[in-house]
Amino acid sequence: MKRLTEYLNSKFIEAANTLRPKKAAQRIIAYVESYDDISFWRSVFNEYESENVHFEIMLPARTKLTKGKKQAMMNLLGKAYGRNMIACVDSDYDYLLQGATSTSRQMLGNRYILHTYAYSIENYRCYSDSLKQVCVLCTQNDSNVIDFKEFFKLYSRICYPLFVWNILLYRKQDTHTMSILDFCEIVRITSFTVGNPAHSLQQLSNRVDHKITLLEKEFPQLQHEYDELNKELATLGIQPDETYFYIQGHHIMNSVVMRVLQPVCKHLRSKREEEIERYAYHRQQYNNELASYRHTQCDVAMMLSKNTDYKTAPPYLRLKADIEELLETIK
Repeated sequence: MKRLTEYLNSKFIEAANTLRPKKAAQRIIAYVESYDDISFWRSVFNEYESENVHFEIMLPARTKLTKGKKQAMMNLLGKAYGRNMIACVDSDYDYLLQGATSTSRQMLGNRYILHTYAYSIENYRCYSDSLKQVCVLCTQNDSNVIDFKEFFKLYSRICYPLFVWNILLYRKQDTHTMSILDFCEIVRITSFTVGNPAHSLQQLSNRVDHKITLLEKEFPQLQHEYDELNKELATLGIQPDETYFYIQGHHIMNSVVMRVLQPVCKHLRSKREEEIERYAYHRQQYNNELASYRHTQCDVAMMLSKNTDYKTAPPYLRLKADIEELLETIK
């Protein structure tokens, strides 16, 4: 009996040891900007972990609450980081500014700083190809109400000319003529109805056209630079159909995508409840089925904030290419 107990204890310890975190040959510490970024970058690096490489994701400082992009990048400046320490940050406008500011130069000039290409992780969560699935998860209704991919393609095309103006002004360090907040205010979705989604796009187009007219009158001398920047953005992978990836992330999530998702999900829930009422044999069955259905529903904002179905998005593919190149250099 004693030998059997020792044997079982040995097997238990052996099994328990397999549950410990990987002790990879190489540990790479990845500094990120905030709490929300930890889960995003964990999902990114999961694909690249192996017996040889393990990523440990952490905030910029262990002993204080300081967070943010500059703090994450600061850990890399002036230190021999590389093989074992990297920074992972939102691109914001720094990728598009292409060295016009010190932060942009630092981010683009250090191969051990990975950036999202999209403005932020929120833009990924708003990937148009994934939005129907978000609605299905929230409503348990798979009906086609709106073509999200086409809607955000049109939204992006409308915003793109003004977006180019915004980048041009920021490259000139002119943040007063049209700040990011000013730009976001213009390209918000003010109203959206399921029956007439084109109306919200027409309102958007009117605001954008008005602002572009004012800018062209105020800065006629910048037309050539505008045209050149338009060409350059194409070489950076920025397509007019995908502008929403590069607009401030919280704005895209809260003032654009949520303005569309909320009424769509409300419509889908209403249709499902009408269906339950129509097919119920009696009131008790209706009440039971309705309670069961409502129990399956999820909050739209919460589900969107946890969306991970963005791994075919064009900016994400560029991020993956950077990670693969980095791993090749640190083998």
